[in-house]
Amino acid sequence: MLRYTLMRLGIFVGCLVAVWGLVYSGLAPRGLGDSNGLWIVLLALVISAPISFVVLRKERDRASERIVQRVDRVKANLEANRNQEDVADDAARAHGRAQGQTS
Repeated sequence: MLRYTLMRLGIFVGCLVAVWGLVYSGLAPRGLGDSNGLWIVLLALVISAPISFVVLRKERDRASERIVQRVDRVKANLEANRNQEDVADDAARAHGRAQGQTS
């Protein structure tokens, strides 16, 4: 997941540098008034999103598989804990019933 995030950040930074160069060279329009920095960031986000979607498809699939495996493992651990609690509770109840019958 960290690898995917870093790769996505790298694509964004590359787009940010490219957009900044285009804006300051005059090939892309400047923002209105003092909004030039925000304009550059937003334009870089809009450009980097589809690039990341296409270029990082395999890495995104690998990351999602890892997440699914972790979620499945956590679910299995929770179920095992529930089963242990049920067994302990059943044993305690059986012991209580046995104590009640002998009295």
